[in-house]
Amino acid sequence: MPISGVAYSPGAASLPWDFAALTDSGRVRANNEDAIAFDPALGLAILADGMGGYNGGEVASGMAIALLQASFGRWLAHAGPRAHGRAVRRALQAGVDEANDAILEAGVANMQLQGMGTTLVVAAFGPHRVIVGHIGDSRCYRLRADKLEQLTRDHSLLQEQIDAGAITVEQAAQSPHRNLVTRALGIERHVDLEMHEHSVRPGDLYLLCSDGLSEMVLERQLFTVLLQDIGLSEKATLLVAIANENGGRDNISVVLARAGNNSAPDATA
Repeated sequence: MPISGVAYSPGAASLPWDFAALTDSGRVRANNEDAIAFDPALGLAILADGMGGYNGGEVASGMAIALLQASFGRWLAHAGPRAHGRAVRRALQAGVDEANDAILEAGVANMQLQGMGTTLVVAAFGPHRVIVGHIGDSRCYRLRADKLEQLTRDHSLLQEQIDAGAITVEQAAQSPHRNLVTRALGIERHVDLEMHEHSVRPGDLYLLCSDGLSEMVLERQLFTVLLQDIGLSEKATLLVAIANENGGRDNISVVLARAGNNSAPDATA
């Protein structure tokens, strides 16, 4: 069942944010190595897709979510929604560094967890901007008016091959190496969180998802569902259902955030 919430930032020029989220094990895997969380009061959404033998994937993704909620969430609560973007990015990278160290050390301490790691996509939603950070192939999309845009670029072998012109996007979709990421949390001593800041307009809809959704649902299907005049929880349920209908080969996770309509849009794009 989807979880949902709403946050209202104080001030006449602020945007309220609606949230909904859903995770599902899919049709093939017995366990769910994805983890999701959102905090309406802070405007924070986090999604992690774990990897590793035994229960390693679940442990890594769960640790990433819990540690970021604790460290970066605490910083956000203190700094407030209008903190300078540079300060937000520094705090977010510091939280990721802490989570990376903890996951790496847990893998060293427990042989069954050795080599575990997780992808990550996190978004900090403010009154007029969103800061999106990601590691690996978990994604963030934005629906603005009638245009769906992928805001993140996968850290994956396939993406590197596409960028180099070695294969086409169509060939990548059929590749057996779709799940090989080039960057993950908890694998190496240092990991860079790729971060970008985007201005927000009323009505913008943001989708954070694991590759269990993006690999099973075509972009045109994502666009069709996100554009529908239904609630966020219904959208999340429908997206997961389509991924399962298309095979459900992996765990499927969705976090949706929609900007309210009570303020004028920013002039920047």
